[in-house]
This record gives sequence, structure tokens and C-alpha cells, in this order.
Amino acid sequence: MNESRVAVHWLLLLVCCALLVSRARAQDAASEAPAKPEASSRIRSPDDGWLDLGGFLDQSYGFVPVAIPITEPTIGVGAAGAVTFIDKQGEGAAAGFGRPNVTVLGALGTDNGTKGAFAGDMRHWLDDRVTTLVGVVRASVNLNFYGIGRDPALEEFPAAYNLRTTGLVAQARYRLGDSQAWIGLGYALAQTATSVSGQEEGRLPPGFQGESTVGGLLPLVSFDSRDNMFTPTKGSYLELSAGLFSKALGSDTNFKRVNLMAMHYVPLSRNLTLGLMGSSTLSFGDVPFYLRPYISLRGVPIMRFQGDYTAQTEAELRWQFWERFSLVGFAGIGATRNDSSQNRASQNVTTGGFGIRYEIARKYGMHMGFDVAYGPTGPVFYVQFGSAWMRP
Repeated sequence: MNESRVAVHWLLLLVCCALLVSRARAQDAASEAPAKPEASSRIRSPDDGWLDLGGFLDQSYGFVPVAIPITEPTIGVGAAGAVTFIDKQGEGAAAGFGRPNVTVLGALGTDNGTKGAFAGDMRHWLDDRVTTLVGVVRASVNLNFYGIGRDPALEEFPAAYNLRTTGLVAQARYRLGDSQAWIGLGYALAQTATSVSGQEEGRLPPGFQGESTVGGLLPLVSFDSRDNMFTPTKGSYLELSAGLFSKALGSDTNFKRVNLMAMHYVPLSRNLTLGLMGSSTLSFGDVPFYLRPYISLRGVPIMRFQGDYTAQTEAELRWQFWERFSLVGFAGIGATRNDSSQNRASQNVTTGGFGIRYEIARKYGMHMGFDVAYGPTGPVFYVQFGSAWMRP
């Protein structure tokens, strides 16, 4: 949900990093524990001598601190930090299953005053055929409002506002047999207060300030054939999800959101991988302004371009040109559309950029590095752990 989207984004990324660590523990359950390695082998690969954290991750004993820098231009520079607790499953899971349980507790803060705390728990049941996810977020986020659609006045001089939100999400997913397809259903509830300074009131739509509550069901269907969830080199990921919010489910208003996400990775050669991503989000009904879809591409600030409908696509080429080092080039386009009688203006943006990666944990397929993206507001710097399109 967008009012807590900033905090939820970092929660998911921290969960992904925790899964990287915990995956080693799940693999240990299927084999006899090896002899304790020398300290040097925990941070260097025995194959090529390069820095590699695979050995260190193998020695994880259930408690892992994680820290990730934040460089999102919308909320400024800061960091998200968390502690993760890992509980690997027993040895009875079927082959290819046996994923670990992960609990995350953390907080974030940036130099524009944005701050928040979050907790999440991902747990697996019935030999990894059922997955449950529970998350709680409390955050105060400082943002800028540019209007829904094109608004020349707000586009040049956006209105600053604050969102204070407390949100809860609970979800269960069921794996269809031994396939790579999942179905799921969840529930989300959030209370949000919007506030602006006195000088901004005349520039904003009526009812912009105040408190609101949203509550609704979150059905989804997904398919995942990626060879690696961190830095894939082949396979696909598809997800169709929706948010069905109504007064009967605890919401102040009735509205819907539908999202389709698709990713595909093609190995062009041994060291060259092409990635393609496309997504579209549609909203219907009396949608709070902070839940209107927005363009989400590298180089575009969060919630900078909002509309009733959005669509975006991005292509990325990664070339592992020398040893563990890769160069990345990417380009994307995005668009918003509006049906409201007040503003039918559409918006289109193009983005592009480059980056560099280092293969920090080879056995887990984990690359990290940075991107420099160019969009409508100028260059933006991002620190990347795994793919920029991370999905756990």
C-alpha cells in the first residue's frame, strides 16, 4: 500500500537479504555438517581467492544483522537496518522445497525526516507447500505532491506533505502440487493521517488533509521459474495481484487496484544476460490520492508521476566482463493515464543508465553494486543488492 510503500519496500529487501543467509542453513539440513573452515575461507572463495561471503553465510547461526543504505531522491539519504532471526525447517520437506522461516525487526530513517519501524515474519508449512507472511509498519514519511496527472503549477513547485501511517498485512500462499505456480489471499488494513503546512493548503485539492482508513482483500496468482531470485540468468516471473477495498472490510471508501508484473531473463551467452520487465497498475473507484498508481523505474522518484492507470517497461543487459565484475546497462519507459473529469492529462517518461556489480556470494548467485540512472529530474544514484526488480 503506497502510504507505507517506502517502509514495505525496504522490509521486502531486508527479507530477501535474510533469505540469502538462511538458504545456506536450509541446505545444511540435507547433509552432514562440514568441518569448521578457517577464518580466511569465510570471506574468500577457495576456488579463485576473491572476496566471497558464501563461507561466512554458511556459518550463520540464526541471528543476522542487516544494514542497507537508502538513496531514494523522494525521501533523501539514509539507511534501513534490521535484525533477522532464522529458523530452518526439518529434513522432511520434499526435494526442492525446505525453505527457512525468517523473522525481521527493523527501522529506517533519512535526512528529510522520514522515519519508521517495521516487523515481518515469513513462515512455511506442510513441507513448504503453504507460505504465510505477516508484516506491521509504522512510519512517518515526508513527500512532495505533484498532482494526479499533469498539473503545471504543482509540477514546478510541488506541495510538501507528511504521511503518518500504521499498517498491517497478512497473507497466505499455496503452492500448486510440485509446480512453480502459487495462489494466495491476504488482508491489509492501514490508518493514515495526512498533514501539510498552512502555506500549502490553498494549493491542494479539498479533503487532502485528514485521517483515513483502508482495508481490503489481496488475492494473487504467481509463477516463478527463475534460476535465482537474487540475480537471475534465466527463467520467468509472473504475478497478477489485486487489492479489493470496501467499507465492509474496514475501509472508508470502496475502490480496487489491479497489478500485473512480468519478468523474463534470457542468457545470450555464458557471460551476457538480457532481462526484460513490464508491469501495469490500474485503479478504480474512490481511491485515496496516496494509493493512486505511480511510475516506478530507476531514475524516477517514488510517487512523482501518479495517475488512474500506469504502465512501464524496462530492459537490462548485464555483461560479466571480467572475473566477478559485471557492467549493467538499462533503459525504460513509463506512462500514466487518467479518466477523471478534473484531469485527463497523461504523462510519459523515459529513463536509462548504467551500473556495475560484484559477485559477492557465488554459490547463492548474489551480486551487489550501484546504478546511476537518468530520468526526468536528473541523475539518481542507487545501491543495489541483487536485481533491481527484486521479488522474494
